[in-house]
Amino acid sequence: QLQLVESGGGLVQPGGSLRLSCAASGFTLDYYAIGWFRQAPGKEREGVSCISSSGGSTNYADSVKGRFTISRDNAKNTVYLQMNSLKPEDTAVYYCVRFPIYWCSDSADPDYWGQGTQVTVSS
Repeated sequence: QLQLVESGGGLVQPGGSLRLSCAASGFTLDYYAIGWFRQAPGKEREGVSCISSSGGSTNYADSVKGRFTISRDNAKNTVYLQMNSLKPEDTAVYYCVRFPIYWCSDSADPDYWGQGTQVTVSS
């Protein structure tokens, strides 16, 4: 059974850090671009970051550039999102997604989604 399972969310103070993990099962990550989306209450879902199948190409939403870093360990079948200098506006449910292509493209739609992990930034 194909699954994407996120972990690492939680409550953190402004300025703090969290690392989200996305563990894949039922398929090999090597052949797919993987991304992170987030959705805050009352707001539209937002693409946060994406990494190509090889890890050689990444992209980020303007709102997180310089603060978030996406990486992958294909040997562990896992993708990570390191989030630093967190702000209250980063509060959202974060979803890991699989794209059915090797590279990151704004025109591509994910074909699988994880269940999401809650990130809350508050003092």
